[in-house]
Amino acid sequence: MSILPITVCGDKILRKKASKVTEIDDKIVAIIADMFETMRNANGIGLAANQIGVNRQIFVVDISPVEGYEKYKPIAMINPKIISKSDETSSFEEGCLSIPDLRADIIRPKGIQISFLDTKMKEHLIEADDLLARVIQHEFDHLQGVLFIDYLDDESKKRYKRHLDKIRKRKLEVQYPISNSSDYLLIK
Repeated sequence: MSILPITVCGDKILRKKASKVTEIDDKIVAIIADMFETMRNANGIGLAANQIGVNRQIFVVDISPVEGYEKYKPIAMINPKIISKSDETSSFEEGCLSIPDLRADIIRPKGIQISFLDTKMKEHLIEADDLLARVIQHEFDHLQGVLFIDYLDDESKKRYKRHLDKIRKRKLEVQYPISNSSDYLLIK
């Protein structure tokens, strides 16, 4: 397992729609292991493959470090598809490893139903709510080329512009490795 550099706001891959995984081989399994290690090293609770330069529909989630969610097991989702979203929404402060040191309240559906494949190509269908639903939706957005800052109103975007420019120019100090280039692509 390896700790990989994380792509940051401004990196082109974060705005691309990820490609489906057509075969789950040892390389994909190794990428997932690296994703978990990279996420944990950065004290994250979710990480999408494009955040490590892999343009594939994969993300990992582990909310067990969060108080009150210790019972939840880490999960890798391959080719996820959100089947339904609840009408009820909630606002919660989100952050992102690709947008270091920026947090904002984001409104999302409180519950979702999602299907995905595991590393054995077995299909799963789960219902998630609260924090798990939020993290899954955040990571799913990454696979669509959407960042949480896209949900901000214009006034908030203006307020965070200077900070986002620092990230794009890599002028921000972070406690985990970040990619050096906006063209960073480990696997197309």
